[in-house]
Amino acid sequence: MNPREKVAVVTGGGQGIGKAITKALLEHGYAVVIAELDSEAGTETERQYCALGPLRFAHADVADEDSVKSVIRDTVRHAKRIDLVVNNAGISANRPLTSLSLKEWNRVISVNLTGAFLCAKHAAPYLKKAEGSIINIASTRALMSEPNTEAYSASKGGIVAISHSLALSLGPHIRVNCICPGWIDVSGWKKKRAVKRGRLSREDHGQHPCGRVGKPEDIASLVLYLASPAAAFITGANFVVDGGMTRKMIYV
Repeated sequence: MNPREKVAVVTGGGQGIGKAITKALLEHGYAVVIAELDSEAGTETERQYCALGPLRFAHADVADEDSVKSVIRDTVRHAKRIDLVVNNAGISANRPLTSLSLKEWNRVISVNLTGAFLCAKHAAPYLKKAEGSIINIASTRALMSEPNTEAYSASKGGIVAISHSLALSLGPHIRVNCICPGWIDVSGWKKKRAVKRGRLSREDHGQHPCGRVGKPEDIASLVLYLASPAAAFITGANFVVDGGMTRKMIYV
């Protein structure tokens, strides 16, 4: 990695929205470190996109502080800087409340929320030096729910809250913003063994005022903007990117 390039760490960057973010950042001149627990996905993405720019896969569990510290330390050793952290890693355990175990609850909270805290904590000194930014990927589940999503919804609500808290704690040298994706079709952005092309119906698209289900590229585009100098006056903000779905009143 060239020390003069801007450097981004993308957690969960091997699949889904994180993979699209990784690709977009590479295409716009960033060196990228994928912090990913799934070695198969991380290695595939590294091989697939390495021709786009400096890209390195780092095996990491963002819920483990030593693992996070290792990724940050190794990134700085290789690249000499960190300009952007995208906290995207996330899991779910959607099951009826009475059968959701405490272990499952804690794991979801640890990965989705504690992971963002740990990455911010350990990257902050380097982000401050670079006048960089943090972008947290939450979900519209922070604002609305389906049944049996308590752990996931709670973790994403926490991401929205910690984002504005971090913006105040880390400003003015580090900007922190949050994105809440809605329905994003990631079926084509999985590791090869898990790719399943979704069959979206007219009704699926029609639920969205903009006329379609979202794409990972929709989120990646906003990440690029929020990380850019054009967004220098934006911090502590939460952006809902859902095609207008959460604004739609539904009468049965």
